[in-house]
Order: sequence, then C-alpha cells, then structure tokens
Amino acid sequence: MRKVLYQLSDRFTLILFTVAIILIFLLLTYSQKIVHDLRSESRNIIEFYARVHSQAALQEDVTLVNFLFEEIIKRTNFPIILTDQEKNPDTWVGIHLDYNDKSIETLEEVKRMVQKLEKESEPVPITYNDPIEGDKVLGYLFYGDSNLITRLVWFPYAEIGVISLFILVAFLGFRSIKKSEEQFIWVGLTKETAHQLGTPLSSLMGWLELIKNRDSLESADKVAEEMENDLKRLLKVTARFSQIGSRSGFRKQSILPILEDAIKYFQRRLPHMGKQVQIVSRFAKVPDVNINCDLFEWVIENMIKNSLDAIEKKKGVIEISTGMVENKSGLVFIDVKDNGKGISAQNRRMIFKPGFSTKKRGWGLGLNLAKRIVEEFHNGKLSVKDSRHGEGTTMRIILKG
Repeated sequence: MRKVLYQLSDRFTLILFTVAIILIFLLLTYSQKIVHDLRSESRNIIEFYARVHSQAALQEDVTLVNFLFEEIIKRTNFPIILTDQEKNPDTWVGIHLDYNDKSIETLEEVKRMVQKLEKESEPVPITYNDPIEGDKVLGYLFYGDSNLITRLVWFPYAEIGVISLFILVAFLGFRSIKKSEEQFIWVGLTKETAHQLGTPLSSLMGWLELIKNRDSLESADKVAEEMENDLKRLLKVTARFSQIGSRSGFRKQSILPILEDAIKYFQRRLPHMGKQVQIVSRFAKVPDVNINCDLFEWVIENMIKNSLDAIEKKKGVIEISTGMVENKSGLVFIDVKDNGKGISAQNRRMIFKPGFSTKKRGWGLGLNLAKRIVEEFHNGKLSVKDSRHGEGTTMRIILKG
C-alpha cells in the first residue's frame, strides 16, 4: 500500500511538473507571437514612411516630408532615428533626446543608440530609383521596440517568476502542514499505543497484586479468567498496530459479532469511568461485508469512546444500530448515536483532521484514524450524519455488502 502511494505521489508530481512546463511553453509562445506581430506592424509603418519619404525626396517636396514626420512619425510610440547614407543621425523621435538639439554631445549619444538599434532590428533603407545610376540609398530608418513591446517581452518571465514564487511558497506551506500532520499522527499513535497497552497492563498488575495478597483460592478462577481477558486484549492491540498499512486479514464476515464485542468491552469498563451511560444496540439483519476484524473493531471502539467523551450529562445513552441504506442497493450502515454536547457547524469539517481535538487531553487522532481505516482500507465512508448542539451526534459508517 505504502509503495503504491509513493508511486502515485511521484507520478502526480511528474504530471504536475509536465503540465507546468507545457503551460509555461504555451505562455511564452503566445506572448512571443504577439510581440512578433507588433514588431511586424512597426516595420510596416517604417517601410511605409521610407517609401513616402523616398517619393517626397525624389519630387523635392519638403512639405510632404514635414507633414509625414509631424503627423505620422511623431505619433508613433516606438523610437525612430533617421540617418543619412553614412548612418549619421539627422532627426529622431521616441527617444529621451530632443530632436531640435543638434549639439555634438547629443549627436554622439544618438549615434550610440543607432548602433544599438542596428543590433536589434535591421534598418529600413530609404531608396529611390535613378534612371541613370539605378537604386540609390538616401538614408536609413533605425527603429526599436515600443514600451508596450518591451513590457510584453518581459511580462511572461515576470509572470512565471511570480507564479513560481507562489508555487514555492505554497509548496513550502503544504510541506510544513504535512510535516505537522505527520508529527501529530506519530505522536498520537505513540500516545494511542501507550493507552491501548496501558489499560490491560495496569489490569494485569492489579490482578497480580491480588494473587500475591490473597488469603484464599476462592477467587482464583475468576482472577485467571480476567487475566486471560487482559492478555487477549494485549494480543488484539498488537494485532491492530501490526496490520496498519497492510491489506491482509480481510474476509467476508458479519459485523454484528464485532459490534457486540466492542459493546461488551465498554460495558465492563463503564462502572470504572464514573458515568452512568447506557449502551443500547439496535441491530437489523444485514449482509456480510469484507472487513478486517481487528481494525474494524478498533474503529467502533474509537467511535464509542468519542461518544462517551462527548457525554457531559449525569446519564447518557449511546445507541448503536445497523441497517441497509435506503435507495442504495447493497450498502450497509452502522450508526453510533449519543446524547452528548454535539458538534458545532464550525468543527464538523475539522473533526477528522489529525491533531484536531476539543478535549483538553485529546491528541485528535481517534476519528482521523477511524476515517482512514474505513475509507482507505475498507473502501467505505465515515461521516457526521447529524449533530445538534446540546442534543447529541450521530456518526455513520457505510460499507458495501
């Protein structure tokens, strides 16, 4: 079972990692396509300007060139630098320098920007066809990415970084929660083991003292019988813990003898608990179910014990009943009902979590362990059927018959 869980965990991690890689790839591909389309639009604008500029220069139409520059080029949101044939800057827009400033320092800085832009994008030549000399280059248009394109280029990486950070924080938090949960489980199991073993051992020590101090052998048979019961209890406890995590020991059998044994066990202990609690059984005939006797009896004992702890009245009643689930063929239910303090709506979803307990001395493992045994080992369901504050709670187990 544990090996299968580890394999499923590893497979789930691999699937999650693969899905994350695919999503990142799709995100990068889509964003780069948008960037490519925007760059194509930018180049189309530049090429259009180059053609018009070439025609205006050929016709020596300064008005058209000025109109084109003022009404079209200056309205663009990306850097454009117009140079001569030698790539010396003539005018520019979309950069932090004023195009009216033609000082040597400014021109040198623009030249450096021309070199940078040339590495990013191939410049668009402004040409015209000379009838004698053929195509001649009047100058070049250098251009770069707009602020929008720059943000789009880096946006996926920023988004991936934020998502990765979020996943890392979530993973660390989840691991911390799982670690705390495992700690509660191990500590709770340790306490439960000590409690389970401690009760029959204390009883055996008591019987041993009685044997040592007895004046007659009149009660020897009774003492031997009780010591035998305690030894059987010890064997049962060790059997339970040895079968946690194992799929062995399952067979088709009646649940009624298991319920009766659990009831008898608590009925013998009730006089020593200082509570006047009556355990009532209402068993209907149900089909046999495939269960592990030792583990399932442990579930019933945990549920009865939980009901006993919930009863704060002087007189309490715990009712254990069986039957068939209505409108669902082949499903057997076992209800454990008490007249205790009930469970608040806020705590209903928490009572099965390891470490959660409303008792001062509780370790919050009983119901969690019971739920795992029922649902993970017996493919059943354990839930709160009904609970009302001050009136009591009904817990229900459903098994397939």
